[in-house]
Amino acid sequence: MKLFAFLLASAASLFLPLGVHAQETAPDVLVKTVTNEVLDIIRKDKDIKAGSTKRAIELVEQKVLPHFNFSRMTALAVGKDWRQADTAQQKALTEAFKELLVRTYSNALIAYKNETVDYKPFKMQPGETDVIVRTQIHQPGAKQPITLDYSLEKNAQGWKVYDVVIAGVSLVTNYRSSFATEVRNGGIDGLIKTLQAKNKTLEASAK
Repeated sequence: MKLFAFLLASAASLFLPLGVHAQETAPDVLVKTVTNEVLDIIRKDKDIKAGSTKRAIELVEQKVLPHFNFSRMTALAVGKDWRQADTAQQKALTEAFKELLVRTYSNALIAYKNETVDYKPFKMQPGETDVIVRTQIHQPGAKQPITLDYSLEKNAQGWKVYDVVIAGVSLVTNYRSSFATEVRNGGIDGLIKTLQAKNKTLEASAK
């Protein structure tokens, strides 16, 4: 489970420095460009290499937040229970889930160990607004690569990531079961409190 969480976070962290011209760039070109850029940043940043969670979080907040659709990600992760939440609860859920993912991605940056990426052939129909970009991650010493699929949608702000899938298992559905359990036990407010408590624990353990 720890390996899965690390790989999932590593996949998402590859989207860190999306450029201002993302709307004009094909999704596969975007993935390849930003992957190479973020790997270069990670290899050169002395603070991240030294394990600075603060520096990693700063990098994620500056580069990743504008380019993920956290509202859709949260709604997908919460599933059918999302409809139970009022506007204020949905906002609180989105903010708490976003913070959890930011901290997870930050830990992935710190844990980077010279992984390399291959890009699979990509086709997109004219006018298509929801696509999957497929890649493979090669880890030093591993016999088999790990498949990573990125789900992106295009809206008025450009292409946005709303899910990351590792070996056929998506980020949002991976959280759905535990979120559903929290809602059954404590309602929407119980889920919000659980996420907020988890974030506080991660904050306290950060360097």
